[in-house]
Amino acid sequence: MSGSGRTDPPAGAPDHDPHRGERGRGVPVNSGDVNNGTARTGHRGAGQITGRPDADPASASARDRTGRVALADRVPGRLPDLDGSAADAPAAAGDQPTPSGPDATPKPVTSPGTSTYTGTGSDIGSDIGTGSGPLAATAAPAEPLGLPRDDLERLVNGTHHDPHALLGAHPAGDATVVRVLRPDASAVIVLVGEDRHPATRLHSGGVFAVALPGVLPDYRVEVAYPHGSHVVDDPYRHLPTLGEMDLYLISEGRHEELWKVLGAHLRELTTPGGATVTGVGFAVWAPSARGVRLVGDFDFWDGRAFPMRSLGHSGVWELFVPGAGVGLRYKYEILGFDGVWRQKADPMAFRTEVPPATASVVTHSDYTWDDQDWLDQRARTAWHAEPISVYEVHLGSWRRGLSYRELADQLTAYVLANGFTHVEMLPVAEHPFGGSWGYQVSAYYAPTARFGSPDEFRHLVDTLHHAGIGVIVDWVPAHFPRDSWALGRFDGTPLYEHPDPRRGEQPDWGTYVFDVGRNEVRNFLVANALYWFEEFHIDGLRVDAVASMLYLDYSRPDGGWVPNVHGGRENLEAVAFLQETNATVYRRFPGVMMIAEESTAWPGVTRPTHLGGLGFGFKWNMGWMHDTLDYNSRQPVHRSYHHHQMTFSMVYAYSENFVLPFSHDEVVHGKGSLLRKMPGNRWEQLANLRALYAYMWAHPGKKLLFMGCEFGQDNEWSEAASLDWPLLSDPPHRGVANLVADLNEVYRSTPALYRRDSDPNGFSWIDANDTANNVFSFLRWSDGTSAGGQPNAAGLTAVVTPNAATPNAAIRYGADGAGQSAAGGNPAGVDAADGGVLACVTNFAGIVHHGYRLGLPFPGRWREVLNSDGQRYGGGNIGNFGAVQAVEEPHHGLPASATLTLPPLGTVWFRYDPDTADSPGSSA
Repeated sequence: MSGSGRTDPPAGAPDHDPHRGERGRGVPVNSGDVNNGTARTGHRGAGQITGRPDADPASASARDRTGRVALADRVPGRLPDLDGSAADAPAAAGDQPTPSGPDATPKPVTSPGTSTYTGTGSDIGSDIGTGSGPLAATAAPAEPLGLPRDDLERLVNGTHHDPHALLGAHPAGDATVVRVLRPDASAVIVLVGEDRHPATRLHSGGVFAVALPGVLPDYRVEVAYPHGSHVVDDPYRHLPTLGEMDLYLISEGRHEELWKVLGAHLRELTTPGGATVTGVGFAVWAPSARGVRLVGDFDFWDGRAFPMRSLGHSGVWELFVPGAGVGLRYKYEILGFDGVWRQKADPMAFRTEVPPATASVVTHSDYTWDDQDWLDQRARTAWHAEPISVYEVHLGSWRRGLSYRELADQLTAYVLANGFTHVEMLPVAEHPFGGSWGYQVSAYYAPTARFGSPDEFRHLVDTLHHAGIGVIVDWVPAHFPRDSWALGRFDGTPLYEHPDPRRGEQPDWGTYVFDVGRNEVRNFLVANALYWFEEFHIDGLRVDAVASMLYLDYSRPDGGWVPNVHGGRENLEAVAFLQETNATVYRRFPGVMMIAEESTAWPGVTRPTHLGGLGFGFKWNMGWMHDTLDYNSRQPVHRSYHHHQMTFSMVYAYSENFVLPFSHDEVVHGKGSLLRKMPGNRWEQLANLRALYAYMWAHPGKKLLFMGCEFGQDNEWSEAASLDWPLLSDPPHRGVANLVADLNEVYRSTPALYRRDSDPNGFSWIDANDTANNVFSFLRWSDGTSAGGQPNAAGLTAVVTPNAATPNAAIRYGADGAGQSAAGGNPAGVDAADGGVLACVTNFAGIVHHGYRLGLPFPGRWREVLNSDGQRYGGGNIGNFGAVQAVEEPHHGLPASATLTLPPLGTVWFRYDPDTADSPGSSA
């Protein structure tokens, strides 16, 4: 099945001829005659529809063969005899639907649901249980109306692949036969203008028919029940809402706007008579289903009235329901390949009920965006050379109880005040279990209803954009939960998941794994990525658990995985899927970001796809994160033995475009908060955390910090509680928050800290080997160019060349980067206004280092632009009185040096001031 466009039906199952039941614009819409027990549909030479041997006899209950049974007379376990009297009989599979809501165990349907109508549809639902006014008695037909008994049985039992071939208006010689399906109706009248034409009951399951002379113009249907009558439109007189090109692209797995044709959409159709009919078009992919019916508020969750048609080999089932509207809840009732009816939420639902309720909800966006300036600027931005400082947020626990609209005000103001450039949201797609934090998604196209409507989520994004803040959303294409009402075994077969459990099940998380080698599944996910950019204007997707997709043996024992066609462990289908997703996203949305959480050393994660890479823009640097936290969790006296855990990151820093993450994964599951990972007493913990943050912000790579870490959250994060906001009134924790805000401010105003993140020439060690003092010192360089890559006014650039003798670097300056020696170089080659060069010195020892001599590339004044031990941050205020003076005394292989005071567990940043290049003096 992998890679195919369809799942072949079992022997005897209904076929999926794409031409069956297609109709022209006029009414009658089906050609052919009705006689001798057969009905031919003549559109493009379609074949006959005759009695079929594959009909399920068990699904044709005695009730289906009787005369009249009203809704009020239906009792589970009691079926009427042929003469209309009631007799005990078992309920047949498929007779009635299960109630709405989650149900972990698929089972044959046995009783009607009890949901009530809460939507806004005008006509839907009005034909059952409400209304008034009797109808005239049913009259005899004017022309033969017969249909094969087998077709009728399959129609009323939901197993007919094309109910439109039987229902609606069909030519019959010089007449037109109109057939209507209205279970439990006592009578039906077809209305043509002012004329009323009573219909004959053909089947006790609610099939009525009437023959009318000539070609029929528009018509409507008046339906009577014991308690009233209603005028409704007929769903079965309308053309499919998907075109042939849509179906072709779906089968090929190349429909980049899949969400525009599948799912539930408000539509306006025009009848042959020129009338406008409003309603909802429903379409779902279920290629191995033996029948699909629509259930929801409009039919009291009893799907007998709304069987859907199969649109050929595409596997898509479709139905337009006149009168349906925004707010209606619905599901698909699917007779699976295994013969079991299941109620399934729409995989393409754009809105859902609030969990734990599980129904899909019809929605329509009328949101007016006001962020075009942001989008235009984004399209012109090369993010590799721009500052990116990401605040990672779980919307439900940042401040519990807030809606999208409240978050738009409060979260935006908070992020803006703290200087972050982007917000990254843990998955916002709908998920049934809050404890998964959103990483077990059940509705990939619906923002979670926990916080409001899809348009209210749009408002949140729009508000952040107005504040100049980008929005990144976590995306989970690796796996999905097993809930029986969602994607799992959707049509009774492994449809979205791989059929082989060694590839289709994820043992770590108890979930299914997407079969991305199948065209339609790959299309479902690629289109979903595009959907979030197109419909919600997000600025990036952070793709979760990429490593679990790339390796066939990921977290699997020997013998528990299947090699690829070459005998290797690489998942070739997943590689192709990720490449296609990234290439398609970047082609359609310039200036956005695709970010990989990839925890191994897979080569070329951020290499372009045309060079054989996966095509991501950035990758989380998980190795840096683990090494850095491991080092900082040790007592300072032991750190000298682990010194090069901190320097190792520079060995591979330019192999990918990295983001440095301190993410949610590091503060859960017993790991404790970042603050509690630091050793020592509380003062030492806070000082160490501040020093670590300042070291991180100076290190090459974009920045990401999980919520609460910005003020030193004390408790481990829990999705069930808000952050420890009272800590902000505690001066030491307020000091951590002040430091993070200042780090972001200096970072954004200092191009040396971001302009050359992906360029080895943007970094050089001063001293990577001071293990005795637990000190790390390095330089960050701006190349003195504009964002467009042009030389600065002096026409000079700085070039860093590795020194074979030491891990430091020799610096030389000149118009071509190769002319002058470091000692004689012109420091005017570095543009101070452009951020110039910045020296970062971190002391991870628990003691002060007085008189610490540091090599520097230029003599002159170096301003202390940040000190994590400052009093404003809750530190001991040990520093260098705002600046040091470097003299022409070589040290650390550099032409100048200065004497510093390094605070304990502190990081100090110095920025060179070229206006003092000729100023005499010594270190302060």
